[in-house]
Amino acid sequence: MQLIKGRSASFMLSFFRRIINSKAGVIVTFVVLGVIAIAFAAGDVTGLRGGTSGGLTGNYVVKVGGEKVSVADLESRMQSELQDARQQQPTITMADLIAQGGMQAALDRSVNSLALDEFGHDQGMIVSKRAVDGQIASIPGLRGPNGQFDPAIYQQLLQQRRLTDAQVRSDIARGLMAQQLILPTQGATQFPQKVALPYASLLLEKRDGRSGFIPAQAMDTGAAPSDAEIQAAYRRGIARYTVPQRRTVRYAIVTPDQVKARVAPTDQEIAQVYNEQKVRYAAVQKRDITQVVVLDQAGANALAAKVKGGAALADAARAAGLEPSIQKAMTKDAYRAATSAAAADAVFGAAKGAVIGPVRGALGWIVARVDTIADVPGKTLEQARPEIVAELTKQKQEQALRQIHDALDDSLARNTTFDEAVADQKLTGQQTQPLLTSGINPDAPGTPADPKLAPIVAAAFQMQEGDAAQLVPLGQDGGFALVALGRITPATPRPLAQVRDAVVADIRADRARAAARTLAAQVLAKVNKGMPLAQALAGAGRALPPPQAISAVRGQLAANPRGAQPGLVLMFSMVPGSAKMLEAPNKSGWLIVDLDRVTPGDARGNAQLVTGTRQDLARIVGREYVDQFARAVRNQVGVKTDTGALARVRAELSGANPAAGN
Repeated sequence: MQLIKGRSASFMLSFFRRIINSKAGVIVTFVVLGVIAIAFAAGDVTGLRGGTSGGLTGNYVVKVGGEKVSVADLESRMQSELQDARQQQPTITMADLIAQGGMQAALDRSVNSLALDEFGHDQGMIVSKRAVDGQIASIPGLRGPNGQFDPAIYQQLLQQRRLTDAQVRSDIARGLMAQQLILPTQGATQFPQKVALPYASLLLEKRDGRSGFIPAQAMDTGAAPSDAEIQAAYRRGIARYTVPQRRTVRYAIVTPDQVKARVAPTDQEIAQVYNEQKVRYAAVQKRDITQVVVLDQAGANALAAKVKGGAALADAARAAGLEPSIQKAMTKDAYRAATSAAAADAVFGAAKGAVIGPVRGALGWIVARVDTIADVPGKTLEQARPEIVAELTKQKQEQALRQIHDALDDSLARNTTFDEAVADQKLTGQQTQPLLTSGINPDAPGTPADPKLAPIVAAAFQMQEGDAAQLVPLGQDGGFALVALGRITPATPRPLAQVRDAVVADIRADRARAAARTLAAQVLAKVNKGMPLAQALAGAGRALPPPQAISAVRGQLAANPRGAQPGLVLMFSMVPGSAKMLEAPNKSGWLIVDLDRVTPGDARGNAQLVTGTRQDLARIVGREYVDQFARAVRNQVGVKTDTGALARVRAELSGANPAAGN
């Protein structure tokens, strides 16, 4: 069964992500995302494959019933996926994301959303206009000063993001339709105990064997490659020698330090704060108080009598089924607010160690003991000055940053250019070298990416040519950057002359891997004919490392499948007495795994393991039903994929040139 991870899905993801840079702020962004992603937050149906290859032509990658996923849709989705991924892994590139299956997963979510929507309509289901209206109207960030939904704010956001009301409504309706179809299916999570037993027993299965390694480094690579071989290898592996798309980024940074000089507090402002907060800087007495609150007066009288008779307050309280609380560093005003005026007068009129009460409090009768008394001296204006200066400076910095941010935001809404906005606010504009999505300059690969520019570069790679500049938050101190897209350099293969040494090294590495594979196949054949692995390796004609004993329980692999050794993973897919080979990590050579014996597991006496397995399976069985349901929906609606268009999008986004690789 597949564990299908829930993730939000919406064609308008980029739109709502960009709202974060407007005055509407973060609240609009995340609330709107929550509304539109309502169905897929319950259980996304990613990881589904299927659909037949078709002869689609034009600017579409997939046709789902009567709907289509265009090239632009997929490219926009992938940019959104990349930004999401960078929240967890800031240095990930588009090529990395695609290699990890990100494009297929994004396409599947789009296809599943369209298929479920069309299936629902075919069954006579509808999403009413009132339901969509309700979702939009419930977004707090779209409410006006009177607390009601403000159509003007909504229309302004649509205009700023170049979207239509129909597009947004279509996505919300599609999400609501999917919710109606998926949630009942996902709720089926029953799993019988007897069915869980075999799965639990599998986790206890033990396997023992041996692993041999044929390293590529031990192989000869032959004569130097000829010019013809080099040229052929260059053409064949052109993607390896292609520099992905690069972008120059124009930006201007605004930080608290930049406005610090203009926000220094004046003596008058400092004195005003001091005078307004004299109570804060006046001398005050603070006390640590242990108290017990009793609901009835009779019980409080009995408790007070025991304590005044010599019993410890905590012991007497616990004997009565109560728990004392300790109030640390309380002023009289603070204690009065938490209890009552009578309790505060009594406690702060008593000496250290005295027992007070019962006194009527806010929640009952109080019996208290004064533990410590500390007289805190007041502060003069000069003594309080550093504290006031720090607070005023921070407040004025935040205010100055907001003013600059709002002024830039307003000017961008009026279609002000980057240069004009920078000049208006007297900022310093800068421009990067052509950078990859990782922030690295490929012409200076030894220079690491500047982590301070990571959000700026990420924003630039979300933009399209012709887009207005954006305001991008930086860090947690209120700083931000004005970011504009400079020049886009498409993915370009490096000339052979520049990468000749790399091509030669790759040819030799390929030869070594091929030779290692051939030798591994010869050793494998001998082992499967009955020769011990150690003997087969020793007679291979190369200085190879001796085999290593390997042993594991299946549960170890299940607990950490990504961290398990490849040889162990392979061993659990074999039959006893057989040997198999697989490529070693990082293409460093080939592994040969020889399985000796399998010891079956038996979980009948391990109630804890069986129960845990049952619970784990129950958590995913509903999602498995969703998986199967979505597959059935896709099959019924009909999905046709234009494999050529999909390959072109993959090549363009990952920086490869499909034509050159043919």
